[in-house]
Amino acid sequence: MSSLPLTGIKVLDLTRVLAGPLSAQMLADLGAEVIKIERPGGGDDARIFGPPYLVDPAGKANNNNSFYLCANRNKHSVAVDIAKPQGQEIVRELAKSADIMMENFKVGDLKRYGLDYETIRKINPGIIYCSVTGYGQTGPYKARPGYDAIFQAAGGLMSVTGHPDGEPGAGPMKVGPSIADVMTGMNASIGILAALFHRKANGGAGQHIDVCLMDTVIASLTHYAQIYLVNGETPPRRGTSGNGGVPARVFTCADQDIMLVVGNDSQFEKCCGVLGHPELAKDPRFVKNNDRVAHRTELMKILEDLFITKPAKYWLDELERVGVPAGPINDFKQVFNDEQVKHRGMEVKVNHPLREDLSLIRNALTFSETPIKEYRAPPLLGQNTEDVLKGKLGYSDAKLTELRSAGIIQQAG
Repeated sequence: MSSLPLTGIKVLDLTRVLAGPLSAQMLADLGAEVIKIERPGGGDDARIFGPPYLVDPAGKANNNNSFYLCANRNKHSVAVDIAKPQGQEIVRELAKSADIMMENFKVGDLKRYGLDYETIRKINPGIIYCSVTGYGQTGPYKARPGYDAIFQAAGGLMSVTGHPDGEPGAGPMKVGPSIADVMTGMNASIGILAALFHRKANGGAGQHIDVCLMDTVIASLTHYAQIYLVNGETPPRRGTSGNGGVPARVFTCADQDIMLVVGNDSQFEKCCGVLGHPELAKDPRFVKNNDRVAHRTELMKILEDLFITKPAKYWLDELERVGVPAGPINDFKQVFNDEQVKHRGMEVKVNHPLREDLSLIRNALTFSETPIKEYRAPPLLGQNTEDVLKGKLGYSDAKLTELRSAGIIQQAG
């Protein structure tokens, strides 16, 4: 069996909640050995972010909820109290042999524990140390706390998301999932992998990577933000409408809604044929995409009256036949029952101590030579504490008992 792409890479993960854990999970999926440091007693803050929790067969309360489960597979959990000197020393000892160290504490917090980049690089000059924060390591806002929705708002994403002015429910809207966290986690992984390549292929040293949610949200706005940078105007909220090809939006059919995206003039002509009105493609108001943008309101009213006449499946089948992109608006049950999703294996099963067939979402990367075939369940709090401290640091049973008695470490059980 081929090794995974990051086999042999060691990661020390001090991140919590979502952005950092998702990044570390990506590295773990790719074969890195990820040791997750958690606080004894409570663990990752995500563990208290509410239900649903897995059901313990014995009826005991537990801290294995969906928020935690989505971002911590393929890791080892070591419960260590880094607020105490003995716990700090354990983390520094583990950092000596790590390739990567990740954290998402407030700027400067880890310095008082002797776990900041400057301290760690003295004991491991090759370390790639990634800090994930809200506003970054520098600037007037660096000390501010924040969560995903704050950055969707402050970074401009909410200003261009939601129903247009004048429609029912108009106003700024948060994207459903914690998308700022997700994208920040991806950026963190990209930065770490680039630093790994630089260290190996270019003979570079270790380095500090500064990734933050505010920068990520702004960078993610791409063509929307570029409109402002070109003409000084913020694009209006368009609801489900696109900002490029027209028509591109949700249309209500006789039974349910569909999403249509017409990306060019040829597709528009085909769409008009499917709708039974090929003359629309010759109408001077609609011939070219720029024309359709200028006459968007008139065109949308015409198309609304046509789509409502037949059921969604009819339109989807006919649009697919002529190569015009369209799709259903699925809920999660429909997503995971979809034949394409099933074929791609997006739902994977793992054996968790509280559920032997726990479903998770597979990694979205598919490799020809180093496929990701196996997934390990997100660990219980402290599940691997003693194994890691014995195997990595050579701690004796007596020392482990002493640390456990003092509340420095915790072992699940």
